[in-house]
Amino acid sequence: MAQEAELLYRTVPWEESLLQSADKQAAGPLFNVKSSVEAAVVQLHLPHSETEDALLLDGLLSVVHITDEGLSILEPLEVTPTHVVVKVPHLSSFALVWDRLKRFLLPRIKGKILLFLRPPGREEQILDVFLLQNNVLKEEVAVKQGSAVHVKISSRCELDIDHSYSVHCEPEGFLIQPEHEKFESMFGPDYDPTFEVFLTTRTERVVLKVQDQDGNEVWKRHVSLEVPRREISQRNVPAEDRVPAEDRVPAEDRVPAEDRIPAEDRIPGGDRRPADQRLSGSVRTQFINRVSQAVLNQLLDKLLEREAITYSEMTSARGKPQMDKAQEVLDTVYQKGAAASRVLINALREIDPCLYRELFLS
Repeated sequence: MAQEAELLYRTVPWEESLLQSADKQAAGPLFNVKSSVEAAVVQLHLPHSETEDALLLDGLLSVVHITDEGLSILEPLEVTPTHVVVKVPHLSSFALVWDRLKRFLLPRIKGKILLFLRPPGREEQILDVFLLQNNVLKEEVAVKQGSAVHVKISSRCELDIDHSYSVHCEPEGFLIQPEHEKFESMFGPDYDPTFEVFLTTRTERVVLKVQDQDGNEVWKRHVSLEVPRREISQRNVPAEDRVPAEDRVPAEDRVPAEDRIPAEDRIPGGDRRPADQRLSGSVRTQFINRVSQAVLNQLLDKLLEREAITYSEMTSARGKPQMDKAQEVLDTVYQKGAAASRVLINALREIDPCLYRELFLS
């Protein structure tokens, strides 16, 4: 950076039609980048997932710069073992892309394998196995997994794009689906598991292996399920049943937020009018229209974690479409009063500082 400034970024969905017209393939997440002083940013360092052999292919990697006018290709200033350095003309959206032909010649990349444990509410639990590129952000995957808990484990491996892989589990006897799956690069906005391992609730430890289409072992780990299982059991108990009374949102506090907190700390659009009329508030409308599914899911997790909503309220909101979900989050928290409103405002500031600034500081 040429001078001190605040840099904000978030991932946004790819538009495949733009890549096809340029004969390129996505090699990393698409980042929307903003700065409090745009002229301060002269270079960006974008993380890649290339092996040492792949980096020997000249022209494999480049950077796309996407603006309202369309797409342009930026050639790297430098390619390090972990990042691609590019000069920035002006800020908008940037991402790494591959030359399609050269990617085909050498398909191996640095990968990662992420595990999430989710409770189906029966006598078994499901261990979700994700095969991903190394430069996929773990946080972006996590916010899509609802109440499932991330199983922390070393994740590094090498994978071949468009090759088939399988998962094997010890002890044997657990159902694993599918039997085989082709590995493809993906960068959201949705992240579905590559494999599902159905476990009994008594299972405390397993050995997981990932094998390629030739039977070669590319990843093997001993996986402990004890800590994630305890975390899941806590998250499945409604908040009001496990939180000390002095830490709960008090029932008598459920009065309109503006009677108890300053205007700058109110929930977006909160006022005394009926819910259908409150939708006309400009900040509230902007929140509903602009907040992403990923941010909403993460907000729900934060609200539950901090006892601002109950488990049943969280699951009710999760099952709705994006705009309905945003409206329900606002209305539920609004009814809880000042404490819940502050939790929502602070959580939005933490999870999506760019949206927070645009809503409350513009």
